[in-house]
Order: sequence, then structure tokens, then C-alpha cells
Amino acid sequence: MTLENYVLLCVAALLAGIVNAVAGGGTLLTFPAVALVLGPTAAATVMANATSTVALFPGSLAAMWGYRRELAGTRAWIVPLIGPSLVGGAIGTWLVAQRDPQEFQVLVPWLILLATSLFLLQPTITRWTGIGKPHEAPSRRLLIGIMSFQFLIAVYGGYFGAGIGILMLSALALMGFSDIHRMNGVKTLLASGINGVSVALFIWFDKVNWTLAVPMIVSAIIGGFLGASVARRLNKNHVRYGVVVIGLLLSGYYFVKTMTA
Repeated sequence: MTLENYVLLCVAALLAGIVNAVAGGGTLLTFPAVALVLGPTAAATVMANATSTVALFPGSLAAMWGYRRELAGTRAWIVPLIGPSLVGGAIGTWLVAQRDPQEFQVLVPWLILLATSLFLLQPTITRWTGIGKPHEAPSRRLLIGIMSFQFLIAVYGGYFGAGIGILMLSALALMGFSDIHRMNGVKTLLASGINGVSVALFIWFDKVNWTLAVPMIVSAIIGGFLGASVARRLNKNHVRYGVVVIGLLLSGYYFVKTMTA
């Protein structure tokens, strides 16, 4: 490890904290930075995923605390979704931590491309699902479908995670949420549950590089506070397009790397 590497990781975590506070997508900044520092092996790629998840987790807890008022009265929506979130997150994390690391390394460019696409299409998905508009309460059949969808989101979240926020907002819109702030609060709580399970299992399976994670945690928290303070003054579309460009470049890089390996 060199000073330059630490600076790279801290800057990536700082920017990820800001981006997460403004528009989401911070994983697209921290994961490739850690992967670059740890090296090209499959095992290092899995460790980069785990370290990135741990580094950004305290920021999600801080965001959940920030939404504590909006969470009041949302128990009826949280209860049916928290179970699938925890179980799915555990399964996804187990898959990435215990399966052959080569599998994850091969999937990395596809996962980054998927996350980038979700991030790019967020406004379209928002309009399509009617996020922020009142809906009727879901039927029992629709609720079961939403719970199943949340389980799949959580599996993906435990496996990689970038882009789960917009998917969960879509599910909540279908459940009848009409207050975007309460939706963000519930989304943040569910994401914290998914990431919390992932962090616990990554630590249990000894997949975290703490030498890198600790300074990144501090930087991400600082970035989160900075992002929260300037969020209203930043153009979210500009932030989104910047992250999308980075994501497309990264996915292209990993596709080339995979094909030439």
C-alpha cells in the first residue's frame, strides 16, 4: 500500500458518500477503486466487493437515522418486506463469499452495467411506476408478488448491491406509497437491513480488508454529511449523468479485461 492508494480510496469513498446522499450509486465509485488497489485476482475482486460494502454501510445507517421521522407509522409496509430483505441479503452474500470467486469476477462487468442502466433509467422507472403518486392499497396477490420481488432485490443487493434503491422505490410505489420522503425512509431502512446482513457475513467469512475499509468509512461518512448539506443546491441530473459515464467506462473496462484474461 502506498500513500497514493490511500488517497485514491479516501477520495472515492468521499465522493461515494456525496453521491449516495444526492442521487445514489456510490458503489460504482468505491468498488472499482478497491479492486484496482487489491489487484486483478478473483479472490481480490470478492474482497473488494466486501470492503466496499463495509465502507459505505455506516453512511446508510446515518441516512436511516435522518429519516427517523418519516419512518413513523410505516410499520404496515416494513413488516412484510423486512423478512425477504434479510433472507435475500444473506443468500446473496453467501453466494459471493462462498462460491468460486471466478464466478463473481466474470459477472462483474454485467453487474456494473446493470447497476449503471438502473441508475440511468431511474427517472423513467419513476414515471412508469408512479412513484410519489397515490395508489390503492395492494391486493393480497400483489403483496405476495412485491414480497417476492423484494426478495430478489435483496439477493442482488447481498451479491453486489448497486442500484437496489430505485428497484425498492418501484416496489413501494406499487404498494400504494404516495409520500416520496416516507418511501425513501422505508427504502433506506430496508437497504440498511440488506447491507447489515452482508456486512456481518462478510466479516464472518473474513472477506474484509480492514486496512482499506477503516479510512474509507471515515471518508464516506464525511462525504455523506457534505452531500446532505449541499444536496438541494446540486443538479441531480448532472450527478446522475456523471455516475452513468463512470459506470459505462468501468463496465467496458471490465468486459475487455475479462475477454483478454
